[in-house]
Amino acid sequence: MSITVYYSSVSGSREVKQHQSEILQFLDAKKIKYFAVDIAGSGDLKEEMRKKVGNPSAMPPQVFNGDKYCGVSLI
Repeated sequence: MSITVYYSSVSGSREVKQHQSEILQFLDAKKIKYFAVDIAGSGDLKEEMRKKVGNPSAMPPQVFNGDKYCGVSLI
């Protein structure tokens, strides 16, 4: 399985930026390979993330293991 992290490189929320950073740092520290998807530049990627989560208002970060939703966004 592959880990996918949906995140946004452009966020007005300090809390979102911090949470995203913590997730990526954790994965790096554990040497877990992952694919980071920046939704900031594409409305299509944001919609893809929200569809996969099953919530039309889901915000990044969101984590998936293959097609399995692992959750994450605390906001």
